[in-house]
Amino acid sequence: RFSLLLLNLEEYYFEQHTANHIINKGCRGERKFRGSLKICSKSIIFEPDDNVQPIIKIPLRDCISIKAPEDNEANNPFTRGTSGGVSVVCNQVFLIKERNIIAPYKTVRGKTEHLFQLDVAGKVGDVVQTLHQLYRASCLDKMGDQAAMITAILQSRLARTSFDKNRFQSISETLHMECKAEMVTPLVTNPGHVCVTDANLYFQPLNGYPKPVVQITLQNVRRIYKRRHGLMPLGLEVFCTENDLCSDIYLKFYNYQDRDELYFLIATYIENHITEHTAESYMLQWQRGHISNYQYLLHLNNLADRSCNDLSQYPVFPWIIADYCSSSLDLTKPETFRDLSKPIGALNKERLDRLLTRYKEMPEPKFMYGSHYSSPGYVLFYLVRVAPEYMLCLQNGKFDHADRMFNSIAETWKNCLDGATDFKELIPEFYESDSSFLVNNLKLDLGKRQGGKMVEDVELPPWASGPDDFLQKSREALESQYVSEHLHEWIDIIFGYKQKGSEAVAAHNVFHPLTYEGGVDLNSIMDPNEKVALLTQILEFGQTPKQLFTSPHPRRIIPKLKSLSRTSSHSVSITESPVSPNEESFEDLTEESITLAWNNIAKLKLDEQYKIHKEAITGIAVTCNGSSVFTTSQDSTLKMFSKESKTIQRSVSFSNMALSSCLILPGDTTVISSSWDNHIYFYSVAFGRQQDILMGHDDAVSKICWRDGRLYSASWDSTVKVWHCVPGEALSNKKHHFELLAELEHDVSVNTIDLNAANTILASGTKEGTISVWDVTTATALHQLPCHCGTVFDAAFSPDSRHLLSTGEDCCFKVIDVQTGMLISSVTADEPQRCFKWDGNTILSGSQSGELLIWDLLGGKVVERIKGHTGAVTSMWMNEQCNRVITGGEDKQIMFWNLQY
Repeated sequence: RFSLLLLNLEEYYFEQHTANHIINKGCRGERKFRGSLKICSKSIIFEPDDNVQPIIKIPLRDCISIKAPEDNEANNPFTRGTSGGVSVVCNQVFLIKERNIIAPYKTVRGKTEHLFQLDVAGKVGDVVQTLHQLYRASCLDKMGDQAAMITAILQSRLARTSFDKNRFQSISETLHMECKAEMVTPLVTNPGHVCVTDANLYFQPLNGYPKPVVQITLQNVRRIYKRRHGLMPLGLEVFCTENDLCSDIYLKFYNYQDRDELYFLIATYIENHITEHTAESYMLQWQRGHISNYQYLLHLNNLADRSCNDLSQYPVFPWIIADYCSSSLDLTKPETFRDLSKPIGALNKERLDRLLTRYKEMPEPKFMYGSHYSSPGYVLFYLVRVAPEYMLCLQNGKFDHADRMFNSIAETWKNCLDGATDFKELIPEFYESDSSFLVNNLKLDLGKRQGGKMVEDVELPPWASGPDDFLQKSREALESQYVSEHLHEWIDIIFGYKQKGSEAVAAHNVFHPLTYEGGVDLNSIMDPNEKVALLTQILEFGQTPKQLFTSPHPRRIIPKLKSLSRTSSHSVSITESPVSPNEESFEDLTEESITLAWNNIAKLKLDEQYKIHKEAITGIAVTCNGSSVFTTSQDSTLKMFSKESKTIQRSVSFSNMALSSCLILPGDTTVISSSWDNHIYFYSVAFGRQQDILMGHDDAVSKICWRDGRLYSASWDSTVKVWHCVPGEALSNKKHHFELLAELEHDVSVNTIDLNAANTILASGTKEGTISVWDVTTATALHQLPCHCGTVFDAAFSPDSRHLLSTGEDCCFKVIDVQTGMLISSVTADEPQRCFKWDGNTILSGSQSGELLIWDLLGGKVVERIKGHTGAVTSMWMNEQCNRVITGGEDKQIMFWNLQY
């Protein structure tokens, strides 16, 4: 029945002794109860073995005397025959869990005397001495002085003990580190010793509670986060699961060096097993529909220091539904949903106007809202039915007034809209599957409301048939199309660029300065009392999450209705598209075959290979029917290779300079090659001769693209040029006619370009690592990002044009969100990747050493290595169905690859 929640906030449980509690010693009504005496930093607690009897809690500050009865008191009937006894006289006692029922504490006021007879009589002296020390601490006037003295007593105890090595799982374990720390659980912490070996993480509580040692196998660790605890960078949280809300252990250290060393040891151990996820990598998974809205919010909360073990930083989730009156919930109507672009306080215009008037008249530091959207009180407001002891701990043994309880969903939502000081958001439990927090299963007496009605289960909206149905519909709402289209707006407010500064003011999203990370430096406050008071105020008021994004968060890519359910973490029932199999369009079949090909891309097999050039191959183009392959090389030749006869049928040299790329115009009659001699050459396949030259640049042309009658050329002269091209066949003189439509100027040489599917956006990569995204229609730069160190080798849009992937000399893959220009993922290889193809999730890349690598981009890891060229893979072509690949390398060879599945 005992738990740390019976302690006061910031109180420690030191030790326990088996004892008898004797009442009315020597009188006719003498009674004796066997149980356990707990010595805590601010109280004495006795837990009887008999569950019917209440737990007794005696605050030390209310004690009049604490002593061991002396021999000279032998004639005193109260102390006669009390060897091993401790006598406590006090003014006030709390009775808790009488008849084992969780209820508000009963207070017994008036002078009472308690005798505790210890089983081990020899311990009495030590117990009395400890209680005298703690009593002196509790009598100090100022909270800061109390805290300092209790901390000194605690540290002295920790220094006298160490981790018991007999607790190791194996005698062969090697000790890497041992230090003092506290295990953090909601509202309370438990001091002890931490130990890390080559196989396990251990925590041994000083008091042996709740068990002698907590052990975590390092092999099972999946995620590890550094945490702010009590505004200080001293926390560390360890998860052995990928998607769970609650961790396996949360530790708070006494200095950040110990915390950082332990983090390093565990992170080093697990980095070979798992990839550390950043907010950006989760964003990419979320955008592409690989994780649900719920999972994404969970990961963002984790990365922003939110933890289920810290009620002042509990995970925060949004109110989604705004309709709690209708008999049915229509998720196709926008008015069913809350406006996710605004904080709760800004949803009601009248209330907001009043708050803004006060804000304008307020002296610095100004804030719009006098309370926060997440605090310990709000979390327990929602969870009181499943966590009543937490509420009693937080509120000194009392429940809140019955009318202020969580009585009704609709009432709570209305109060969040209209209340003068109520701006709370929701907690993750509203979008999970356990509905017990909505039901009074424990039969708690939570009081009577003004109308005489008892507080029982939470009143649900008419559209919910019961608690489980309410949660099911809430989950469906969270994963709905409307929320998927707008969730990024709420993320901007809570975790993103609208959290602080002028953007927060414009978004009406300004809270008290103390709630923000860095809002106060506790180390700069010398007065311990002021420090304790400030910390208490901040922890009770609530804290704003760590800011994860400083630029607008990208939207989610909304997939077709059919495929939306495949990645949802919850079984959200999404109506299948009403198309019978025989009605499926050709596009759908093509899309399915492409998906199938990419799912099996690791089964790529080498079909044949030919050495056809004298230098590295720089470009590959293939005719529509696949029979002829054109290649360019640094040996200055364009060659036409016949797949059927396996022979070179044409070999053309336009100048003595290297050719850098090639492409075939629609109709397969003309091949265009770019050259280091600053020119672009047009070669007629039908006539077997050079047809035209475009002298368009002042330095080498590095890459060319052709789309809808337009030629795009990149050059080391720091420009990308867009040409309108009328083919020679359409004109009487057989010459091509070129018109320069746009010139996109860069600071340095451009090495590669790519266009999106709609031909409206162009991406360019330079020799100094910059990626630029251009609006081709207006010839303006949308984004410029210093992505790579050194040359950008290749860049390509995803098939849906939402993301841009690039690779460079620095061995990195970088993913950019095209809409916002945000760098959302970075994956490092062990060598440069020279060229690639990708489908938005999987990458097939050609490496510096000649291998073909298949990457799971979202997991950030190589899933397959395929032996290929003997030098760097310098060029890659893939057919439209994505089941045939041709690569060219520094080894002067072209290799033909087929997908076999």
